[in-house]
Amino acid sequence: MGLPFKEKVLYHQIHPLKLATDILASCVSLYFFWQHRLAVALVVHFLPPVVASIVLIRYARLDAYAGATLGRYIKRFMTRPVEAFRLCGDIAMIFGAWYHRPLVIGLGLSVIAGAWCNGLIRASDHS
Repeated sequence: MGLPFKEKVLYHQIHPLKLATDILASCVSLYFFWQHRLAVALVVHFLPPVVASIVLIRYARLDAYAGATLGRYIKRFMTRPVEAFRLCGDIAMIFGAWYHRPLVIGLGLSVIAGAWCNGLIRASDHS
């Protein structure tokens, strides 16, 4: 029967193809944002990840991710507010590139990494 749509949306985020697409699209698009080539930057930044998401949600077998350690982790800790936090980091990186501020790009990257690791951080608070 497969996973419900809501779970596919969750688990596709940890598929290697999705992660690679997001990372590559972000890195390449930041170059174009730095160069102030807005149209190209926006297309490169958003189109490949959206296409990867659509393809993975529609065709990938994501059931195995639900039972995997990382799948259980994101089910518990990758909430909508955490996803919004990741988006804020992404936006910071874009502005950092546009205004030629490597420190802001690094800050945005740190926010994204912190969002992905928030469960580890919260778990260590309870130790």
